[in-house]
Amino acid sequence: MNAQLKAEEWLRSASLDEESRQEITRMAESDLEEAFYKNLEFGTGGLRGIMGVGSNRINKYTIGMATQGFANYLKESNQGKISVAVAHDSRNNSKALAKITAEVFSANGINVYLFEDLRPTPELSFAIRHLKCAGGVVLTASHNPREYNGYKAYWSDGAQLITPHDTNVIDHVNEISSLDDVDFSPNPDLIELVGERLDQAYLEMIKGLTLSSKSIKNQKDLKIVFSPIHGTGITLIPRVLNELGFENVHIVEEQSNPDGNFPTVVYPNPEEEEAMTLALQKAKEINADLVMATDPDSDRVGIALKNSKGEYQLLNGNQTGVLIVYYLLKKWEEAGFNGDEFIVKTIVTTELIKDIADDFKINCYDTLTGFKHIAALIAKLEGKETFIGGGEESYGYMIGDKVRDKDAVASCVIIAEMTAWAIDQGKSLFDILLDIYQKYGLYHEALKSVVKKGMSGAEEIQEMMKQFRENPPKNLAGSEVKSIVDYQLGVKRNMRSGSSENLTIPQSNVLQYETQDGTKVSVRPSGTEPKIKFYFSVKSDTEWSDYDSALEKLKNKVHKLLVDLGL
Repeated sequence: MNAQLKAEEWLRSASLDEESRQEITRMAESDLEEAFYKNLEFGTGGLRGIMGVGSNRINKYTIGMATQGFANYLKESNQGKISVAVAHDSRNNSKALAKITAEVFSANGINVYLFEDLRPTPELSFAIRHLKCAGGVVLTASHNPREYNGYKAYWSDGAQLITPHDTNVIDHVNEISSLDDVDFSPNPDLIELVGERLDQAYLEMIKGLTLSSKSIKNQKDLKIVFSPIHGTGITLIPRVLNELGFENVHIVEEQSNPDGNFPTVVYPNPEEEEAMTLALQKAKEINADLVMATDPDSDRVGIALKNSKGEYQLLNGNQTGVLIVYYLLKKWEEAGFNGDEFIVKTIVTTELIKDIADDFKINCYDTLTGFKHIAALIAKLEGKETFIGGGEESYGYMIGDKVRDKDAVASCVIIAEMTAWAIDQGKSLFDILLDIYQKYGLYHEALKSVVKKGMSGAEEIQEMMKQFRENPPKNLAGSEVKSIVDYQLGVKRNMRSGSSENLTIPQSNVLQYETQDGTKVSVRPSGTEPKIKFYFSVKSDTEWSDYDSALEKLKNKVHKLLVDLGL
């Protein structure tokens, strides 16, 4: 169906409000084409797109259709009383879209726990398990630009949908072909507002994760700068740090108010240096020990520390993950391992985490990119092995198993605590990072994203993956490629012997090249953006004297890898 016909179908619907009707009739032909040329695709994680009127936009109708499909599947999969939890972040329209979501669920006879106001995404994951819900939804587009919004769907385990539920929900959503297929008539008796009671339960759980209460007490004056970057972090992170005993937390006031326009940043993403600018300015003003900033839905956290020169240095997601895993294992070892513990990372996350786990004689498992895969492994091993923590390079970490998604609230607590623990030992947290590098080798990771927009861009990305698969490099940065891991084929090939072994990880369109000197290059299309991503991991020997010069050599090596790959 072309865009004009799809628009006319919407205009005929009795469900369409007058404001939307007027907006469609005023659209220029080019705008109409963009808004209606396809239905916004419900993927394995839900919906994400630009807000506006149209079948290819995030609005109350596309959200309603997604919810109707999800509700149909929940009712098909559960007997008796069904309940769901619904939350939202600080984005424009998120609260209204959460209300629509709750109303459609209630119209379908499903009980809804609707958060009274914005809350971090990880609290939604916690709430699903805590309230014994069949599923849940959070309205967020994570760290995307201000014009975006989204819809993340969760199952009863508090994790985002995985097989078979992801594809089954997609099928049910795709069956909703018209606005008139959606029941928009709410049943208010089935909607219960929740807030402080759940906040308390969630924060008590997080406070139970702490491992160095003595260090927190000793370093209660630790100077912490925190920015929620106009997001949900402001609701709980300063509060939990204060309740734990940190008395010197400074909020970046310019970014403290939840605001979906994100007025002080280009992208509300702590992975971006620009988004951390105000927090770093505040840190310099007060001579802070630690800088932390979270994205709008508070599932990612970026940090900055003073380096050996006394200058504030932003850590990448791998470095923060390494520190968290090292600290957790150190403290668990002091308490005494049971022998069944494990940690998890993704296949594109630094191998230094595995080196550390091996040294502590703790299992380290790899999963595909995305916390739903980490959560699935935790569920699979539940009752057999004990999950300590884990994460991925994109600034997301999980501590303990009560939340089955990345959790920046818990992560901020652990990061502040381990900073206090380091100072108790007469060191900075950056010193601890250097100690890790001295013991296990200096690692450096980098990411290169190539943007290819539109239909032609998607075809280009497919062709690039095809070429990398069929014509792999033989050498990278002067080192022979010893093996190629193809997750789509489920095979790891030894390039010298020609032998291969089957992988146990589920199939996914990811390629990895491993060289003789320990370099690893991973290539994968993004699942949420029009990009193909290249992940680089290089390392030096364990013996190095000057951090800056050793790091510069590794950065030069990454540059050579980019050249060799034609990037």
